Amino acid sequence: MPLVEITLAEGRAPEQIRALLADVHLAVHKAINVPEASIRVVVREVPPAHWSAGGQTLAERAAAAAETANTGS
Repeated sequence: MPLVEITLAEGRAPEQIRALLADVHLAVHKAINVPEASIRVVVREVPPAHWSAGGQTLAERAAAAAETANTGS
């Protein structure tokens, strides 16, 4: 029974998450030809304040980008 785990920052529409689940499910089925009923796909959404890259949280990056856009710098 294949299990695919995907972690994303929060903020996507439910329709986008549903499309991701369907597309990943189909890709697993096509790639390894297992019964569709045995495929598991889990999407975990993480708050942007709980995810960092390069020592800066995604929330901090978004705030900095918004500030730059507002000041025109």
